[in-house]
Amino acid sequence: QVQLVESGGGLVQPGESLALSCAASGSIDTIYAMAWYRQAPGNQRELVAAITIGGTTNYADSVRGRFTISRDNAKNTVYLQMNSLKPEDTAVYYCNADIGPSPAWAKEYWGQGTQVTVSS
Repeated sequence: QVQLVESGGGLVQPGESLALSCAASGSIDTIYAMAWYRQAPGNQRELVAAITIGGTTNYADSVRGRFTISRDNAKNTVYLQMNSLKPEDTAVYYCNADIGPSPAWAKEYWGQGTQVTVSS
């Protein structure tokens, strides 16, 4: 059994920063891609940022230049540093990871979500 546990959400004012982290635990073989998604009320869940096992990153256009995704493979943890936050960044943020013995046999896992609210 694999669990992803997010932490670091909260309420901040526009222009401020917030850092999220997500730790994987349980029966972990290899963690391949890790990612952050978000879902605002009334919207579909969308990809925010992703990072491969080798460290290659990908960002949504709306956050590029403001958010930074990183990972610590030794700690099975992925991070999301969010700077210059805007009200439109308000959403529930979900951690996502592909975990398995090989890429072909990797399964997708989700965290429970953490609320990020940007408001003055």
